[in-house]
Amino acid sequence: MSKKNPLKRSWAEPFKIKVVEPIRMTTRDHREKAIKEAGYNSFLLKSEDVYIDLLTDSGTNAMSDRQWAGMMVGDEAYAGSKNFYHLEDNVKKYYGMPHFVPTHQGRAAEHMISQILITPGDFVPGNMYFTTTRLHQEMAGATFVDVIIDEAHDPQNEHPFKGNIDLQKLEDFVDKVGAKKIAYVFMAGTVNMAGGQPFSMKNLKEVQAVCEKHGIRLWFDATRACENAFFIQEKEERYQDKTIAEILKEMCSCFEGIWVSAKKDLLVNIGGFLATKDEKVYEKARNMVVVYEGLHTYGGLAGRDLEALARGIEEMVEYDHIRARIKQVEYCGVELEKYDIPLVKPFGGHAIFLDAKKILEHIPMNEFPAQTLVAEIYMDSGVRTMERGVVSAGRDAETGEHKYPELELVRMTFPRRVYTQAHIDVTVESVAAIFADRKSIKGLKMVYEPEYLRFFQARFERIV
Repeated sequence: MSKKNPLKRSWAEPFKIKVVEPIRMTTRDHREKAIKEAGYNSFLLKSEDVYIDLLTDSGTNAMSDRQWAGMMVGDEAYAGSKNFYHLEDNVKKYYGMPHFVPTHQGRAAEHMISQILITPGDFVPGNMYFTTTRLHQEMAGATFVDVIIDEAHDPQNEHPFKGNIDLQKLEDFVDKVGAKKIAYVFMAGTVNMAGGQPFSMKNLKEVQAVCEKHGIRLWFDATRACENAFFIQEKEERYQDKTIAEILKEMCSCFEGIWVSAKKDLLVNIGGFLATKDEKVYEKARNMVVVYEGLHTYGGLAGRDLEALARGIEEMVEYDHIRARIKQVEYCGVELEKYDIPLVKPFGGHAIFLDAKKILEHIPMNEFPAQTLVAEIYMDSGVRTMERGVVSAGRDAETGEHKYPELELVRMTFPRRVYTQAHIDVTVESVAAIFADRKSIKGLKMVYEPEYLRFFQARFERIV
């Protein structure tokens, strides 16, 4: 074989399929009826009407045979389950946090930490909002402040760490309101609403220094921390020779505490937790979990679920697994680029984000281009995606008007260890077909809006 024509070496998933779940094939007519009945909201579709489900990576993962085996040794004692202690040990070992409280999912942990640390009138600066996180902060009486770098708001900017906090923005805000009015600074890794973008270890340590200087707490939404660790390993100097587990632990060492939706990194279908170095915060959380979730040794989870979490922590840091997870997303992005489809760059860790504002540039923002694109993709192929734009941003509390974020995106989120390259190809071809005929697409009008987190339950009608 000549050097000009080297042998191709392909990559494949580091697992084999042991059990399959049949998925339903539907017609265009069926899908048009289904999405209309769902008010053109993909969250309101029945799962049986979905072919390829890219709505979320939260709780939709495929567990390993080892995790399923662990389910069979669940200790269903009300108090002091042995599975709790296994999970507690692994949280200490891999996250480096001595105090741990389980919850049924990450949202419960968000609620607890907001109630514990926030006094009404406080502020919470962070590297871009997330929907549920911001709501819990607001319900506790705080105001979220975005201090992410400007590059994060530009879909085409190729900055490798668009999840970084802008240090000057943070310092300026501290000077403006005073350190005592800041409940805590939080960092999410990766940053969901920015397109699954990571922060760098360098930036994290600089933020830590700013917080220590002013006596401000620093907390971590570690839901997709392993994905962030992979990007640090891949893109940041001096980390190529460190393992994912080592990077994860170094990241967590910079924070007072973490909250986690275990339904992502930990490869499970339910679960979350709060973990901290601060014993006083831990004591408050342990008391609260008894009120809202169940005893502090189960936190709303069955013993078998606790065991699946414990084993998931061990699997999430395996290099072959996390590389496969990131590279699957990357493959989708590379294939979409061949059709010149506008995307958020660089490609994120858990999802590809379509730039709906550019794809449907003829649709004004008050007609919800991202929500419209979600519906069109579903009708074309049965692929379920979700909106991350105007609908998710909600309304301004003072004016009542829609918030119009810079990013109007459609998220195609890949569950871990679930879909194959062929499923990705079907998805790419569907988006490409819609992109080719995009000028004929009309927007939506909102006809029902719930009080909180409207993107989950809002209903729409097509503009004729």
